[in-house]
Amino acid sequence: MEGKKEKVMKVLEEDLQRLGDIHACGVLKKGFEGIFPTSEEFTKEIMPIWDTMKYTMDDLFEIIEHYSEEGLDKIYFELGNYEVMFFILPCSDTALVAIVPALANRGLLEVEMENARRRIVEIIESE
Repeated sequence: MEGKKEKVMKVLEEDLQRLGDIHACGVLKKGFEGIFPTSEEFTKEIMPIWDTMKYTMDDLFEIIEHYSEEGLDKIYFELGNYEVMFFILPCSDTALVAIVPALANRGLLEVEMENARRRIVEIIESE
């Protein structure tokens, strides 16, 4: 029987990482705790800006911690040639995060991210 972590990993790998524009994705909280599958593309594309991105994301998780109870739903930021999309899990300090090219089709990615977020929330809330 699959545990919750494995089910969430399956959503990340099968629903999001299969999309060409998603270089990396995960369900994370401050300090990069969580589920974050890596891939060859992640290593190749993201590593040059990883340290800067990590510190920036830690700061954003502070905002998420403070405002998710108030209904904060999404955060986007651009860093160099990349955009980082945060889809916050309801009333939590955790977010579904994707790193995509800055010029990616945001509309399509938002639909895929929202569908994945809903599946992940269902998995987390299941008994």
